[in-house]
Amino acid sequence: MGMSAEDERPASPRDDEWPEAEKAEKLARGAALKWASGVFYCPEKLEGLGQYRSRETQRNSSIQSRLKSTVQSYLEGGLQQMRALMAEHVQLASVVQVLPQLFSVHEVFSHTLQLLRGQHLLEAHAELMMMEHLRDDILSQLHLRGLSGAQATVLSYFGGLQELNESLAKQLWDIVGSSLQLVREDPVLFVTAVRIIEREEKIDDTLLLEATFLPPGRPKGWRQKFYHVLQETITGAHFHAARMDAEGPGLARHLAALQKDIVSELRVVKDLMVQCVPAHYNILSVCTATYHQALTSHLQDILREDLDKQALFLLLEWALRVYHSPEMMGHPDLLPEVDVSALGPLMSPELVELTERKYVVKVKASVLVWMQRTLEVEFKEWFREEEPEMDHQGFFQSALPVIVMQMLNENIQVASLITDSLQQKVYNMALEELEAFLGRLREALVQCGKEHQKDRTVPKYYVSYLLAMLNNNLALSSSVSSLHPDTAHREVPTSLRAALDRTQKKACQLLLEELLLDLQPLCLQLPSRKWLSGSQLVSSMCEVIDKYAKDFSRVKKPIFTLLLTESELLVASQYLRALMQKKMVCKSEEERGQLCDRLLQDATQLRELFCGLGLDRSQQSLEAVFALRELICLKDPALLSLEVLGFITKYPDVSDEHISTLLDLRGDVSKEVRHMVLEMMAQHPQVLPESYRPIFSTILVPAPELPFCLRKGKCA
Repeated sequence: MGMSAEDERPASPRDDEWPEAEKAEKLARGAALKWASGVFYCPEKLEGLGQYRSRETQRNSSIQSRLKSTVQSYLEGGLQQMRALMAEHVQLASVVQVLPQLFSVHEVFSHTLQLLRGQHLLEAHAELMMMEHLRDDILSQLHLRGLSGAQATVLSYFGGLQELNESLAKQLWDIVGSSLQLVREDPVLFVTAVRIIEREEKIDDTLLLEATFLPPGRPKGWRQKFYHVLQETITGAHFHAARMDAEGPGLARHLAALQKDIVSELRVVKDLMVQCVPAHYNILSVCTATYHQALTSHLQDILREDLDKQALFLLLEWALRVYHSPEMMGHPDLLPEVDVSALGPLMSPELVELTERKYVVKVKASVLVWMQRTLEVEFKEWFREEEPEMDHQGFFQSALPVIVMQMLNENIQVASLITDSLQQKVYNMALEELEAFLGRLREALVQCGKEHQKDRTVPKYYVSYLLAMLNNNLALSSSVSSLHPDTAHREVPTSLRAALDRTQKKACQLLLEELLLDLQPLCLQLPSRKWLSGSQLVSSMCEVIDKYAKDFSRVKKPIFTLLLTESELLVASQYLRALMQKKMVCKSEEERGQLCDRLLQDATQLRELFCGLGLDRSQQSLEAVFALRELICLKDPALLSLEVLGFITKYPDVSDEHISTLLDLRGDVSKEVRHMVLEMMAQHPQVLPESYRPIFSTILVPAPELPFCLRKGKCA
């Protein structure tokens, strides 16, 4: 059997290299020939030839796919190492390309440092930008190629950039920190710093908008740092100093210095610095706001201290008046560019309210001390060996009301310089303190009265000083309504009016008690038969009254009239009280006649005395003596009921005991008449009119003597 074409095909190198493939190919060919022979011997099978071809094609593709996968897996291990070597080679090649530039970096660094030390800032910054640009360009190329491993190598060459940046920044911030001085002396240096800051700001903006990655140290934010350093410079120069003297003088000097410095520095900003920076810096507004905010915090810090009233006033005046005045932020040299109206108040309304309350507390404490000292001095003067001083009209007085009112008025006037609310607070406080002072004054009067009771020669001019105190009280009463500058707010509280009235009544009471002490020895002598026979008892009483009336003339008219009225009431009540002490009973009609005559003479003499002193008859209580006399003089006791009815109608405060005592004084009233009179009184109860001045209700009638009783026996 001859050889086929395949048998004659020479062996290829591939067959030598892959013997297993040659063997497999031969087996496949044999199987194919065998199958083909069968098909040709059985022609009916030729119909399935197309299906066979398709099936063999699919199997052949599957075999080729497996072969490729096997070969690829075999090769993959060696290719991985080759790729790594290739990447390292590319990175090294990239670095090698820029080595000439990298080698020159250190030389540039040295030159740039020399420029910085010589303050050639623009040239130094230009070289710094060049090196940063070189670094950023190299890093950007490496980033785009995905060669992150080479970036660390590149960055190691540019490590000095950080030092250069810090050195340049330090000089810039030193310049900005001295900007207020530089714009006056060397504006070029300040302008240079601003130009560099603006260069950096533009680079920041460009990188943030366009760069695919941010280089190290970006964004620098030097413009924001410029504002920060400027603001720190302003606050540090004026508000971060060591703790100052918070007392009045020290604080006043501090506030005055702030006022002067801030106005001066804002002038520099407005006239010079504005020209050295771009308009969008709004440098004047920034500086104005910085001063305003720093002052706000500074005042809050000061107010945390325990300040005296002067310091509190200075702060309120400075914040609410001086700050906005033409002497400071409203200075003509600053207007209209400087405007703090939109920055809010220097002190918030809450802080103003709190500070005002603190101020009022301090003023109150001061007023209390001064008033107490004034009262102590006044009390000592009462015991002097000379009469009180007199005004041009001859009225007794002392300096007390002038001192007190001047003290209160000055504090109210001072408060009015700040705010209406502070003025009202101080005004209310002043009225409260005046009311409290009047209470202490009454206590002092009582104490003085007790000393006088122990020894009536001490004080020597006791009555005179009481009269002076009445004039003082009247002066206080008339002056208090003028304390408030605004007439619409001059209403005097009811409690203060009452305190003034109580002080007046206390002084009057002490004077009347003094008068009573001189009258009592005389009143004790009536009624008596010696008195009935025509003694000079009432004449002596008139002398005493006249002496006191002369003293009373040292007080002003309203008080004089009051004292005269009260003295007349005292005399009348003492005279009536003496008659009702059951010391005498008329034994006959003749004695009743003598009693009636004596009553008429005494009452007339006393009435004429008081009329002569200026007290009208209609104002006198001595009319009760004349009315009582009618009860004594009535001839027919049976008519007493009618007479008594008229009497109790005119004097509704008279009691059964009073009437019974008067009936006893007559000496001729039977039990039946007495019973009838008292029964009539019970049937006609009286009501005191509002305008009625009581006279009998102050007169106590001695209790009736009980009959003597033996133990376990019956009363006689």
